[in-house]
Amino acid sequence: MLIRTPKPSEIKENQVTDESVYQNRRQLLKSMGFLGASALMVSPHAKAVNWFGGDENKTFETTPLEFSQPQVYHSEDLLTPEQKIISHNNFYEFGSGKSDPLAQSQSFKVDPWSLKIDGLVEKSLTLDYDDLYKSFELQERIYRLRCVEAWSMVVPWIGFSLAALIKKAKPLSSAKYVVFETLYDPDQMPGQKNRFTGGGIDYPYVEGLRIDEAMHPLALMSVGLYGKTLPPQNGAPIRLVVPWKYGFKSIKSVVRIRLTDKKPQTTWEKLAASEYGFYANVNPQVDHPRWTQASERRITSGGLFTRNRIETQMFNGYPEAASMYADMDLRKFY
Repeated sequence: MLIRTPKPSEIKENQVTDESVYQNRRQLLKSMGFLGASALMVSPHAKAVNWFGGDENKTFETTPLEFSQPQVYHSEDLLTPEQKIISHNNFYEFGSGKSDPLAQSQSFKVDPWSLKIDGLVEKSLTLDYDDLYKSFELQERIYRLRCVEAWSMVVPWIGFSLAALIKKAKPLSSAKYVVFETLYDPDQMPGQKNRFTGGGIDYPYVEGLRIDEAMHPLALMSVGLYGKTLPPQNGAPIRLVVPWKYGFKSIKSVVRIRLTDKKPQTTWEKLAASEYGFYANVNPQVDHPRWTQASERRITSGGLFTRNRIETQMFNGYPEAASMYADMDLRKFY
């Protein structure tokens, strides 16, 4: 048995959301008339149900995942209930409203899928849908997710180390950055057809990390949450999770990972560089031009409108990441 010493950022097993709290929320929502009880099933076979309208026969099926290492990383905070995680999203490919991704993505096709890893590597790779779940040892990591909009969640992701994926492609010494690209498929992703409903973005969505950031042990490629495969509104079938950075860095539905020697221009840098920097490290001392980043609204258990305001931690409470920026002015390189 592997015995490990908890890190400062880890979540304790006995701090996860109690099932009775989650069940009480179901009754509250039902009594308020927001959705039927069947839409809040928490069995391993539960669907990411489109309870904002549309054809119920087109709801996306998630399936149980097997993972060998439960709760590799923990947190001091309560988990955000699954139904809030799957219904409160930014994914402009499916619309700019928080409920749009759930409502607009339920017919999204993830199989077949192709994820290509290329660029400055010795061995270019292409992973198909099954490879995403079988090529690496899956583990559960409970991470805080901090949105640049000053709301946050605590999510039990399932996935594998980004570093393991990059190492498999054998990066060249000249590789300095890692570039990620989201699927471009306007027929499936209606936000890509319309710049207004799609957040004004030039698609496909592009993100990037320095090579040392990508190789950091915290960086995760997620293929699931809450014990099941990812629903499309959360980035199915595979997404990046970088817990010490603002959420927009954790790109969804990734189809390409490219290693390069040049710093990429990311999607939000291109759209609004003064607001969304390349590094996007969570920093309570550097405000967004239109709101403070010193605190956040934690989305947890309770009623539909419950929001708990808490202080934001540097690097989102992951001090393990700090050494990568020891010589940087984090006010300038935001």
